[in-house]
Amino acid sequence: MNILIIGNLGYIGPVVSQHLRRTFPDAQIEGFDIGYFAHLLTASGALPEAVLNAQHFGDVRQFPVELLRGRDAVIYLAAISNDPMGKEFEDVTLDVNSRACTAIAQAAREQGVRAFVLASSCSVYGAAGEGRRQETAPLNPLTAYARSKVEAEAGLAPLARDGFTISCLRFATACGFSPRLRLDLVLNDFVASALATGRIEILSDGTPWRPLIHVQDMARALEWAATRPSTAGGHFLIINVGANPWNYRVRELAEAVQAELGDVELSINTQAAPDKRSYQVDFSYYAELAPIHVPQVTLHQAVVGLRDGLRAINFNDSTFRDSTLMRLKVLQAHKTAGRLDEILQWQPAGCPPA
Repeated sequence: MNILIIGNLGYIGPVVSQHLRRTFPDAQIEGFDIGYFAHLLTASGALPEAVLNAQHFGDVRQFPVELLRGRDAVIYLAAISNDPMGKEFEDVTLDVNSRACTAIAQAAREQGVRAFVLASSCSVYGAAGEGRRQETAPLNPLTAYARSKVEAEAGLAPLARDGFTISCLRFATACGFSPRLRLDLVLNDFVASALATGRIEILSDGTPWRPLIHVQDMARALEWAATRPSTAGGHFLIINVGANPWNYRVRELAEAVQAELGDVELSINTQAAPDKRSYQVDFSYYAELAPIHVPQVTLHQAVVGLRDGLRAINFNDSTFRDSTLMRLKVLQAHKTAGRLDEILQWQPAGCPPA
């Protein structure tokens, strides 16, 4: 087994790398990343990439095609990865999340790669109202990030063929502790706020729906997609990845954190305008196709894992929303220091931080 993980130095990548190494101990597993967030380690011990056979650095917009030779599977995690970043860097978001993804997939097919896996998103459903959305439901992307995933899926569809399977995994919102933790995700934010301030403040009225999935279960799904036969979903597959019980209202997530952590004040802005980003998702097809890879981590375990992981690094920053644990803040800091230009390319005098 020979796997290349593109975008492996972010929040999800370290968990994926470690899971694949445990699952395929003798495999050739390599990573490729631009390194925006490589220095932001939130766990002690060995560097997560120590499990890899090689780590390559570069920009997906100028991807070295020779890295695709001899691969069995390519997993595409590279992304400008949330709505605030997509809003500030819209053109880059489309370039990285969609156009580069399609170009690399085309090159992968030409190089004889067997499987290409895209980490897509349930955010493509946008303002979905009530009822769980299946894969065939109309799409209503509300942000540049969500639109980029729609475009990526559309660009990949014509490339699939016999001998080259493509899987677009529409993941629920990620959560859970990671060696490169992000706190700009709803559950992660709530746990961090509860620990650092004793308070959870919901800026909306708490009613929007959010399906969630733990990063460990995302890794298991990516492993499945990288190895699935075409008989399990066809040459080209779009599939919602998560679990039906993990469809929660934002308020329910905050209440779960409050219940686990104890003395925590919960504030909800009942007068807030409705948040249009609300959707429930049906994950039945994933359970049908990948029954032994369905999510296993519970909400309780996710909250406890975040609590314990944050305590282990002595987290107590009440101003964490202005810190490097927020991905947009990192990109802005790189730009301010002259390390990145307007289109988020490294400048010669501003190499990635050591």
